[in-house]
Amino acid sequence: MKIKYLDGRRLYFAFLAGGKAIIKDFAYLNKINVFPIPDGDTGTNLASTMKAIAEQASPSHSIKESLRSIADAALMGARGNSGLIFAQYLYGLSKELGNDVRISTAGFGETVKNAVSYAYSSTAYPQEGTILTLIREWADEIYQNRHRFSDFYELLHHSLERTRQALQETPKKLSVLRKAGVVDAGAKGFVDFIEGVVDFIHQGSLKKVLNQEIAAVEFQETPHQVKEDIPYRYCTEALITGDNLDLSKIKELVVKAGDSAITGGSDSKARFHVHTNEPLKLFDALKDLGTIVQPKVEDMKLQSEISLRPKSRIALVVDSSCDLPASILEDNQVVVIPLLLNIKNHVFLDKMTISPEKLYEIMAEEEIMPGSAQPAPKTVENWFSFLSSHFDSILVLTISSALSGYYNLVKAVAEKFPEKKIRVVDSHHISGSLGLMAQRLLEERSTVRDVDELAARAEELESKTELLVDIKTLKYMVQGGRVSPMKGLLARLLNIKPIITLNKQGQAVQSAKSFSRRQNFKKILKMVRQRHREHPIHSYSVVHVKNRLRAEIYAKEMEKICSQPARFILDVSPVIGVHVGIGAVGVCLSYQ
Repeated sequence: MKIKYLDGRRLYFAFLAGGKAIIKDFAYLNKINVFPIPDGDTGTNLASTMKAIAEQASPSHSIKESLRSIADAALMGARGNSGLIFAQYLYGLSKELGNDVRISTAGFGETVKNAVSYAYSSTAYPQEGTILTLIREWADEIYQNRHRFSDFYELLHHSLERTRQALQETPKKLSVLRKAGVVDAGAKGFVDFIEGVVDFIHQGSLKKVLNQEIAAVEFQETPHQVKEDIPYRYCTEALITGDNLDLSKIKELVVKAGDSAITGGSDSKARFHVHTNEPLKLFDALKDLGTIVQPKVEDMKLQSEISLRPKSRIALVVDSSCDLPASILEDNQVVVIPLLLNIKNHVFLDKMTISPEKLYEIMAEEEIMPGSAQPAPKTVENWFSFLSSHFDSILVLTISSALSGYYNLVKAVAEKFPEKKIRVVDSHHISGSLGLMAQRLLEERSTVRDVDELAARAEELESKTELLVDIKTLKYMVQGGRVSPMKGLLARLLNIKPIITLNKQGQAVQSAKSFSRRQNFKKILKMVRQRHREHPIHSYSVVHVKNRLRAEIYAKEMEKICSQPARFILDVSPVIGVHVGIGAVGVCLSYQ
């Protein structure tokens, strides 16, 4: 039976078929991925884009409405260079398509040809030999034969020969492909897509089967595994929403931030991808152009080092509430999964896309209380999948479960890997005290027999670690719901300065109180002396919220008591700082 026209439903199920073909081939696409960097994720990125279409797009009798839904879903789920370029091409198709309910081969040829410019405009430096070339070559072939064939099957089947030929020519256009002896992974993914569509049309209507099968297909997303030195460290992506977005300005900022820059979308929704060394600066610049959601920042240098030279049999994973110097984290290949901060509808990654200085500046100027949230379960799942292939086992040390649901989230994700040795320990701590626990585990990691012994050691350290926080004001704890408004009012009226600690359950409780910061200082040092007499202090650290001077004074007096310097003095993680407030100082103790 000849197919003289495409309507919305036919187009929708054709996309499901094409997406299924990409998902089926994603592992091979990852394997041959060498451009723009050999990070082995092109298949994953394209598959993620196709799954977004399958899960979020909805069919309509109108081809215009179906394509608009498909393009919107693709943009929301686009990942990586190829995923975003493909999504932008779909956006171009939706813009160039007329308002008719159905389309003929002639109209289809005009549309696919006109939409090519959208794909090319998404990248700052279009590179031939990639998915861009395949899109253009395929569209040209369709356009040239739009009147020759009135049957869509014949038209698409005929275009496949030229498209496959163009794929084989990609190594001639890119020397990196020629040296590796492969075709471009993104280009191959596009061919997979067209082949899936053609096969679907040839086999007839398989609506129900396709819908079930594509939803059932699972692919393990893995972080970047770069196998060479790279000039830009962080693979950075996000979605920006708003009214009348300035796409040219967004693109300008993204391009200036690094390389592999791709932008796509409309004046109400735009997505970007770039490799950069300064995601903090990029997000700070972009936040004034729209609302930032779905941020993703991956440390490709860390992933490369883990992939090539894992430093232990046991991987250690913490969250961003764990305060430790960056040098210690990097030297020991510690994976830090960022918690989220919600600020005026923007979503930021703790420590990665917003600095403590910028956060407190926003809080002071606009008098807002940022909200904190857990990362998506998929983020944790991706890390477990990646680390399991390079380490014998994984130990996850989490923020206190009494302060966040993150521990339960990680436990649930770990259950998806029954064949892997993943141990999840609730630290019952935060910030510098959690950092001291992690540091001691790193010092002992090479001497333990297995992850079970290290996990047992972590549980033992819970009761040997203490946090004493000198709070300047209860204002932020009241706003964050940690303290009742009535208690906050009384403390303010009486000028009470509380000392906060964590109990055995990891809950924030008042340990003592004074009527001045000076009295707090004396009281905490007295408590430390007493603790040191009863249980010798193994190590200590001092953390603070924009109060380095007071932290250093604490550290100087602590050194007299413990006869050793502080392990570190750090600004508290933003996700913790917003709750304890500007000016707070925490003394963190680890006992022998």
